[in-house]
Amino acid sequence: MSRASAVRGLILPGVLSLAALAVLISLGNWQMQRLSWKENLIATISARVNEPVRALPPAATWPSFDIDANEYRAFFARGRFRHQNEVQVYTVLSEPKGSFAGAGYWVLTPFELEDGGIVIVNRGFVPQELKNPASRAEGQAEGIVRIAGLLRAREQPNYFTPTNDLAKNAWYHRDPAAIAHAFNLKNVAPFMLDATGEYRPDMLPQPNETKLTFTNNHLGYALTWYGLACTLIGVFTAFAWQRLRDVR
Repeated sequence: MSRASAVRGLILPGVLSLAALAVLISLGNWQMQRLSWKENLIATISARVNEPVRALPPAATWPSFDIDANEYRAFFARGRFRHQNEVQVYTVLSEPKGSFAGAGYWVLTPFELEDGGIVIVNRGFVPQELKNPASRAEGQAEGIVRIAGLLRAREQPNYFTPTNDLAKNAWYHRDPAAIAHAFNLKNVAPFMLDATGEYRPDMLPQPNETKLTFTNNHLGYALTWYGLACTLIGVFTAFAWQRLRDVR
């Protein structure tokens, strides 16, 4: 084999290696962008949850209310729960702050405000065996009450999340619009509140279970992709050097 033939034989492997290298570097850069986004998210949430509790904006402002700019901020409101329209959303609570954990449900209840409008309140977690409201009647607050909670956007289901089945009253993700449709509720907020407040042992629903810590492995993923890119360069360099050395 001539040297020219050996060089020509490296063209295709070289092109393929360059394409693979571009992909690996792009994946590493994407993970670095995700790292920056995740760090900003964690910092923003940490700051917002420690801000003073503020009054929930009136229903007239909800169409123009910036949910993203206010998510995880604490708001308070006065009104009454519509327990007859309670919805239980299936979940698995793995890192509880209270006594109960495992498979169970988020208890979502429409809250009718004194000044008009309805906001869906995630009152907290209950284990599977206490899904029926009658089994936890002491937690069903009646009359006008004051509540506080962290503002949350509609939950975005992923590819593996089952579809909410309104006919069977089977719920798998939190969606205020779907709850409003199921019970023909009017003037429902496009966001929800995750109930906060003083926790008492065996209190149900179990409040204060909003997830405020997030896994951040993006730097490790980025280093993995960059490491693979460096390995590819090393492998191709060794391959090309061996081919050319054989010719000599």
